[in-house]
Amino acid sequence: MDKKSFKPYVPGTTSMPELTFKAVFLGCVMAVLLGAANAYVGMQAGLTVAAAFPAAVVAMAVLRIFRGTILEENVARTTASVGEALVAGAIFTIPAFVITGAWAEMDYWEGTLIMLVGGVLGVLFVIILRRTLVVEAELPFPESVAAAEIVKAGQGGQTGASYLFGAMGLAAVWEFFKNPNGIPLVQQSTQRFVDMGKSTISVLQNPVEYTGGLLLQTPSADPILVGVGFIVGTRISAVLFSGAVLGWLLLVPLGIFLNPGLMDAAAGNLTGMATQVWTTQVRPLAVGTMIVAAFYTLYNLRNSLITGISKAFTDIGVAGKETRERTEIDLDFKKISAGVLVMAVPTFFLYWYFSGSLPGALLLTVVMVVLGFLFSAVAGYLVGMIGSSNNPISGLTLSSLLVAAVLMVLIGVSGLEGIAAVLGVAGVVCCMAGIAGDMMQDLKVGHILGGTPWKMEAGELIGVVIAALTMMPVLMLYDAVYEIGSATLPAPQAGLMALMSTSIVGGEAAWPLVIAGMFLAIGLILIKSPSPMLIAVGMYLPFTSTAAIFVGGVIKWFYDRRVNAMDASPEERQRGENIGVLFSSGLIAGGSLMAALLALLTLTAVTLPAVSSNFWLSLIIYPVLIYLLIYLPSRKMKERDIPTVKTG
Repeated sequence: MDKKSFKPYVPGTTSMPELTFKAVFLGCVMAVLLGAANAYVGMQAGLTVAAAFPAAVVAMAVLRIFRGTILEENVARTTASVGEALVAGAIFTIPAFVITGAWAEMDYWEGTLIMLVGGVLGVLFVIILRRTLVVEAELPFPESVAAAEIVKAGQGGQTGASYLFGAMGLAAVWEFFKNPNGIPLVQQSTQRFVDMGKSTISVLQNPVEYTGGLLLQTPSADPILVGVGFIVGTRISAVLFSGAVLGWLLLVPLGIFLNPGLMDAAAGNLTGMATQVWTTQVRPLAVGTMIVAAFYTLYNLRNSLITGISKAFTDIGVAGKETRERTEIDLDFKKISAGVLVMAVPTFFLYWYFSGSLPGALLLTVVMVVLGFLFSAVAGYLVGMIGSSNNPISGLTLSSLLVAAVLMVLIGVSGLEGIAAVLGVAGVVCCMAGIAGDMMQDLKVGHILGGTPWKMEAGELIGVVIAALTMMPVLMLYDAVYEIGSATLPAPQAGLMALMSTSIVGGEAAWPLVIAGMFLAIGLILIKSPSPMLIAVGMYLPFTSTAAIFVGGVIKWFYDRRVNAMDASPEERQRGENIGVLFSSGLIAGGSLMAALLALLTLTAVTLPAVSSNFWLSLIIYPVLIYLLIYLPSRKMKERDIPTVKTG
């Protein structure tokens, strides 16, 4: 997009309602709901889904009833999307406090302060970088362009809200009959251990009898995970599932075979034995793979990152200067700089409380501010290049964790205090990077539509505060009912952060397995394997989850083949794609929100009828999903009840 010839959809000389109570209120409500939904799916699947698309559709549908303007819809969507972004930072780090034992249980005030400081600082840093990355850098911002086109098309009455809300209702009903806290008529998966017999092998001239076995599992009949697979596509879901195949169908049987007598010690609980091998042997190996993969990802992006960060530092003085047109006015730069210093104060006391070391707290605060600004620029630049769905905040967070952990070891802060301090840095930086990437995308959408930057920035600050104050109860609820770190909510990124902080500060890692995983990553890199990080995440997640995501990817593959066989124009193809994405977004939101509601009912001692679940009933969902995600979008793509998005 040529900035010299660029003209916003709403001219800078035009004035209309924008930062209104109804827009901000709707945005805050969506921030909480979408944040709660994304927290569940993120800890379950290890992937989060950008909220810009469903938030834009809901904002258009609701504000149309109240005669809202396009700029009010823009503010509502902007405010809403920070809930999803902030919760991504939270679920990647905050559960690690409990996993490591630094917290006995989820702590509301400490967790809220981490999210609040990280979220607010992320917004402030992005305001400093806005002009550089949004206006001057000429980055493509693919997802921002698509979201802006959806909003513009919605002015003609095309929102597609019926697809979104219909899918939400279906997924909510299914979750009610699948979730153990509802009325579980549906058994979402089944498994069976297959004994593969005995073999005698000579080891150092001594015969040793080995026993082999394989745990077979079915995909989880979960519309949430299938929706995730459809959105991320066939390629990504296949790479993720390859990690599951490597972990569960190769390494677990290998671990059983190489441990003579393990099956005898299992005392008949062979399924539990296989799961234990995966937990204690395969997962640490996957962690080692993720570490190398994270740094390899950043290495591949080094040229783009250096260019973007250098430009950000060079042009930082331009940010905050007001012009006559409202489309160029940011929040006051001097106040933003003061805000950064003010937010550093509670961060210092938080780190002091965690570490019990005054020098350590001071050092960590400086590290947090420097790395926070650096990684906010990185996240914003990457979103401009490849979109927020591919923002590698876990890799950025891991980098900050390693720096903080090494510094704590060097100054002699160890034990649970050192671990908590290191996770505190990682948590704040992770929330900053998540907010920065999401907000940069939102500001680009507003730039295209003609929104006023300072009003969008104010909406983001309000949304961050509301989301930070409400997300910890959601995480505490999920932990109390589903147990974060369990097979239901494995929270792989938080597990990685927990293991790394414990390993470096406490020295309690399964280093032989972690190092073996590092060499596995090197091998994958040498053969130019697609995304070693995704393969490692697939090894780390339960097989039933990754298999269900792969089912969604396979459905997307069949959809693409069906559309390719039809005589459809590019606009019709994109319209059908949008319908599928809306259905998938609805499945994710509806199922996740029902899981949150059922968790709440469980804590309030509401008792639902006890029934026996049936696996065969779970198969009903597959033909329904095939119809919704293959046949209906391809049939409806020639109609005009959904916006056609230009992605280039």
